[in-house]
Amino acid sequence: MTDTADQPARVTGDEAKRIKREALGIADRKKHHGRAATAIKRRAKEPGTQQRVYRYRFYPDPTQAEQLEKTFGACRWVYNEGLALRVGAWERHRVSVGFAETCRALTGWRQASATSWLREVSSTVLQQSLRHLDSAFTRFFKQSAKYPQRKRKHLSRDSATYVRTGFRWAEDTDRPGTGLVTLAKQTVPLDVRWSRPLPAGVTPVKLSVTRDRAGRYFVALLVEERINPLPAAFVPGGRAPKAVGIDLGLAALVTLDDGTKVDHPRLLKKYERELARRQRGLHRKTKGSRNREKARARIAQLYALIGDVRRDMLDQLTTRLVRENQVLVVEDLAIMNLLRPAVGRGRRSKARLSRSIIDAAWGELLRQLRYKCAWYGRTLVIVDRFFPSTRRCSGCHTKGPSLDVSVREWTCAECGAKHDRDVNAARNLREEGMRLYWLVASALPPGRTPPSVIKASELADVLLAA
Repeated sequence: MTDTADQPARVTGDEAKRIKREALGIADRKKHHGRAATAIKRRAKEPGTQQRVYRYRFYPDPTQAEQLEKTFGACRWVYNEGLALRVGAWERHRVSVGFAETCRALTGWRQASATSWLREVSSTVLQQSLRHLDSAFTRFFKQSAKYPQRKRKHLSRDSATYVRTGFRWAEDTDRPGTGLVTLAKQTVPLDVRWSRPLPAGVTPVKLSVTRDRAGRYFVALLVEERINPLPAAFVPGGRAPKAVGIDLGLAALVTLDDGTKVDHPRLLKKYERELARRQRGLHRKTKGSRNREKARARIAQLYALIGDVRRDMLDQLTTRLVRENQVLVVEDLAIMNLLRPAVGRGRRSKARLSRSIIDAAWGELLRQLRYKCAWYGRTLVIVDRFFPSTRRCSGCHTKGPSLDVSVREWTCAECGAKHDRDVNAARNLREEGMRLYWLVASALPPGRTPPSVIKASELADVLLAA
C-alpha cells in the first residue's frame, strides 16, 4: 500500500473546471452564472408531522409497462454512468465530481444523439437516480456503508423515484384518501388497488415505483401526517411504565420476560421442498429460452409469497408489542457478524444456522420496533451486546459459565433456580433496560419525556443531550 503523502493532491479551482469541461465533458454552470454556488437543501418536513410510506400494488396497461421498462433501464444506466464518471474523474485526474456536476453531465447525455433515448424518460426521475448515487457516496464517506457498486439488470431491483414535479395527484372527493396518480411521460392514471386510504387532504411528497422479481408492480407514496401517540401504558395499579424484555432467538422467534413465546414460522424450511423442485426445473431448461424465464418467474413468485407472509407476521407482532408496552428492551445484535461464513469443519452447520437467522429477519423486526416506538410515543432500550443476559441468573444475578447453543435449560449453581434459557435472558434484559431507562429519565428536566431510542453504547451522548 502506498503512503498517503505519495498520492497526487486534489485538483481544484480553474484547473479543475478545465478538466471537467475538456476531459470529462461536464459543461460549465450557465444558470445563475454570476451567483455563488450554494449547497442543495433538503426539503424540511412540517413541524409535528412524521413521514410515512403507504405501499400499494398497481396494474399497468401495456403502454405504461413499456414506458416503465424504459424508465427502469434509464435509471440504472444513469446511475452506472454517474458512478463511472465520479470514479474516473478521481482516479485519472484527482478531481472531485458531485451531484451538481453529474446533473450537468446528464444534460449532455440527453442531448447526445447516441443516448437520445434518455429523453423518453422524465429528467426528474433520472436526477433522483443521481441523487441516490450521491447519497451512497455520502454514506461511504461516513463509513456507514460500503463503496457504491454498479447496478446489474438481473440482480438489482427495478425502481424509479418521482418527486412532486414528476407526477400528478388528484384526490377522489367521494373517497378521501384515494385518487388518481399519473406519472410523468404518461397520460393515463395508474390502476392502483387502494387497500387502505391515505390521510384525507394530504398530497404525497414523493413516490417510488418498483417491480419485484415476480413481475409485480408497486407504488410507494411518501406523505407527511400527524401520528397521534398512543396512551401511556402503566403497570396495573401503579404509575410505573409497563416494560417488556424481548429476547430474539431461533428456537422461538421472540421470548418475553413473562414466559410468552412466539414461534419461529420457519418459512424457508416450510417451502424448501417446493423451492428445490422449482430450482431443479429451472436448471433443466435451456438458457435463454422462454420456458427458462417462466421457471424463473415461478421461483420468484414463491419467494414473493414467503416475503409477504414474513412481513405481515412481523408487522402484526411489532404493532402488538408497541401497543401493549411503554418500554421495550432488546439486545444489540451484531447480525452481520453472525452471518459470516465459516470455513473448514462445521461450515455446513454454520450455513444452516445463517439460513435460519436470515429466515427469522431479526433486522426487520428491530427496524419496525424502532420506528413504531418513535411514532407512538414509546421507548426502545437497546442493551449492550456484551451484557451476559443468557448466563446470568435472573434471581441472584450470579454469572455462570458460557452456555452452548444446544443448552435450552440450566440450573444456577448459587441459588439452585432452574431457568429456561430464553426466558431468563428476557428477564435480565428487562431489568438492565429499565436501569438504563431510569438513568436517562432521571437526568431529564421536568416535563420532558425520554427519547424514543436509548442505546447503551450511546448512553453518554444521550445524557449530555439531556
